[in-house]
This record gives sequence, structure tokens and C-alpha cells, in this order.
Amino acid sequence: MNGARKIIVSRSHYGAGPDAAEDLAVAVEAPIAIETNGIAYAVMMATPIEIEDFVTGFLLAEGLAAAGEIGEVAVHAVENGEWGRGYVARVNLPPERLSLIVERARRRTGDSSCGICGIEGVEAALRPLPPLSRQSAASPEAIRRGLDAMGGQQRLGRETRATHAAAFCDEDGMLLAIREDVGRHNALDKLIGALARGGIDPAQGFVVMTSRCSYELVEKTVRAGVPLLVTISAPSDLAVRRAQAARLSLCVVARDDAMLVIGHVRASDERAMPLVEP
Repeated sequence: MNGARKIIVSRSHYGAGPDAAEDLAVAVEAPIAIETNGIAYAVMMATPIEIEDFVTGFLLAEGLAAAGEIGEVAVHAVENGEWGRGYVARVNLPPERLSLIVERARRRTGDSSCGICGIEGVEAALRPLPPLSRQSAASPEAIRRGLDAMGGQQRLGRETRATHAAAFCDEDGMLLAIREDVGRHNALDKLIGALARGGIDPAQGFVVMTSRCSYELVEKTVRAGVPLLVTISAPSDLAVRRAQAARLSLCVVARDDAMLVIGHVRASDERAMPLVEP
């Protein structure tokens, strides 16, 4: 499974000189069918790398299972002629999860891992999020280190200039995991899955993303138990309101020289304090 492939293109200088042929790396996008307990649950369009992490994070974000309930993810390639290759990812969850799987699969029309596909009604889409129990202990200096570290690890992004990255850093700003995908939601699902599969505590660090701060990313971050989300672009108003209700701190429009803070980011000499009693 590769995240990019080469195609031949012609570079035009708008008539100022002769065109020249060159290679262009383009990000791979493929359908990934997710089957849980033998039930076809969703088909997602994603970059077909780290599929096991993607499926794990997707199931966690959908609320279908806890981290310890997700078994081995078996991935099978399916050839589809001129349209290339797709993938089927099969996983078994505990029997007590079956009724929820059937109910959600009946309603779902999978098109992107946005966190609300298959939801019926406004009330369901805006259901309360579980409040976070801890503030982040990351300082502004640690966040800057995390941003710098992510920038140096976007292999697929450098190659294609067409993918998003989601990175997890500890509270000192050390990068512990990074995942890339053509979709920002998919990249975050992959990262959350990687944390779960690697036994990394999501409450002890923060997420950095190469995207705007959307409602869906706030939802996934909170449900994963991460207390701080950093994005390089701006938030929507709903993302801010949902983050504030769940006590998720946001750092947005994060650049080399400054960032905008919504919520709590500790000063260098400040200690992290619990928000609610565990």
C-alpha cells in the first residue's frame, strides 16, 4: 500500500516559454470498506496507508467501541480494473455492540469520516460531549516545538502537497505519532487509532493539525480524551462553542511567530490543574 504515485504532467509558463514534461507525485485516494462483525458498516474515501489505525480511530470516533474492545483489523485488497484498488477492512467487536452496529449501519451512507454521517436529526448531531477532566500542561513553548516537529515529519505532504497531517505530542512538545491522509478527518482518525493501538495516553499531550479547526475535529478530539487541539487555520463558531462546552482548549491560526488561544494554555511556570474531580 502506497500513499502516493507518480504521473507525467506538463509545466506551462503561460506562454512565456516552452512547456516541459515532469513527474508529479499525487496522493492516493481509495475506497475503504469497513465491516464490523460481518456487517458492512461504511465505505470511506481515504489514503490507503495505516488502515488498521484508521479503522480503530474511526470506530472510536463513531462511539461503536472502546479501545480495548477492538480486535485485529484484517485488510484485504480488491482490484477494480481501470479504477485501481480498493480495500476491505474487517474487524470484530464484542457481541453487546452488535445492536448499535446494526442500527447505525442501517442509517449510514458513508462518504467522509466527518463524525456525523448517519446521524438523524439536529439533536443527535449536537448531543452533549463528555467533558474533559484535565487541562493540558503544555506551555506555549511546547506547542511551538510540536508545530516545528510536525512540519519536519510530513513525508507524504512534502511529496504530494495534497495531504493533511495530524500529530500527537507530549506536554513537552515531543512528537510521539503522526498520520497523514487526503482527508483531515481521516488523518485524525488514524492518529487516534495509533494512540489506542500503541497504548499512548491521549490525556497527556496535544494534537496538532494542518487544517482549519472544524466542528468534527473538535468532536473527535474530545471523544479521544485529548485536552488541547492546535490547528494552523481558523475555527468555525460551532467548533468554538462545542470546545468550550467540553472544556477543550484550542490554539488556532498557529504560525511560526504567534497563535490565537481559545481556552487555557498554561504559562511556563504554571502547573496543570484538574478541571473536574475524576
